[in-house]
Amino acid sequence: MKAEIVMIGTELLLGNTVDTNAVFIAEELAKLGIDIYYKSTVGDNWLRMIEVLSQALSRSDLVITSGGLGPTTDDLTREAVAALVNRKLKLNQTALKDIQMYFSRTNRTMSANNKKQAYIPDGAVGIKNKWGTAPGILLEMPHNKLIISLPGVPRELKGMFHESVVPFLQAKIQKSCLLSRTLKFVGIGESHLVEIINDVIINQTNPTVAPYASLGEVKVRITAKAESESKAQALIQPVEEQLKLLLEPYFYGVDQDTLEGVIGARLKTRNETLACAESCTGGLIAHRITNIPGSSDYFERGYITYSNKAKVEILGVDSDLIKSVGAVSKEVAIAMAVGAQKTANTTWGLAVTGIAGPSGATEEKPVGLVHIAVARNGHTKSKVYNFSGNREEIKFRASQEALNLLRQSIE
Repeated sequence: MKAEIVMIGTELLLGNTVDTNAVFIAEELAKLGIDIYYKSTVGDNWLRMIEVLSQALSRSDLVITSGGLGPTTDDLTREAVAALVNRKLKLNQTALKDIQMYFSRTNRTMSANNKKQAYIPDGAVGIKNKWGTAPGILLEMPHNKLIISLPGVPRELKGMFHESVVPFLQAKIQKSCLLSRTLKFVGIGESHLVEIINDVIINQTNPTVAPYASLGEVKVRITAKAESESKAQALIQPVEEQLKLLLEPYFYGVDQDTLEGVIGARLKTRNETLACAESCTGGLIAHRITNIPGSSDYFERGYITYSNKAKVEILGVDSDLIKSVGAVSKEVAIAMAVGAQKTANTTWGLAVTGIAGPSGATEEKPVGLVHIAVARNGHTKSKVYNFSGNREEIKFRASQEALNLLRQSIE
């Protein structure tokens, strides 16, 4: 079965509302083994809605829409679906009763225009909405074509999808499974990664392999289609092992893993502790580390030593060193890491100093220059980076590479 998602609402086109429903629907259809080849977004215009829906039905077996089922005059999905299939809208008494009960249950007065929501195309089935007023529409047509229309409110859509749409589709389709595994890599750019695994990408069949970059890391999604989850996993496993082998220095986790979570687990297992000293990242590293539940087991403290005075007074960095080489330097980054580790009496010290911009740069030290250092028992490791992007992006990239240097150091 081939599916298409049609998102309805002018607010989506204008960027006033972030489209989270399409992501949810796509993920849920993938779990059912249903292929998705297209996604469209159309505003609240009756003629354009019919045009988009007509195109979707011409190339897909299942069309799922989101939005346009409200009580106002610009909510036109039910009218567009009815016109598309040349059927009249009919009042669904069950849907009307559900709407009336919803208002009664919430101690609100039902407006006259809410009755509009109880109208669905002749021959369609109403999808019960326990979370709001708008019933959904399920319309089966000749040639095994299906239209399913759901409201745009995420809470309502998700509830209705899980309760009604999934069981219906499971009964309709031949049982199959579409399973994905996402591998995560840091310290390598997307183009370099693609060069390394190019043969794997060229020769992909089932499973498929798709790299994509996000801020500070690159991900590779492996997707297999099979009769069951266990068979899909069996297809994914050898490809996953091959990619890990090819990209071993950069691999840090899978699926929902985060760099800070992986590091935290290692520190906890080894019964080791960490202190951070941050300048240009302003506490972002400590924030990420402490986002992990149980981080108090291994994270001792964080120092935001933004000024030179703080570096000297809190971490014990030599003021003469700062004067001679500057605060943004390898030497000061190392001194900060050593100072954090010694002052907090931890296993590890991690430090960052740099220029996040947009001001504060010189010809010798441009915006994006960042020095990172790790210290443990007198042993140190440092790296220098030249990051691109705005201030926020540079800060995040610096935090990512700092965590990665720590990861590499504790392996």
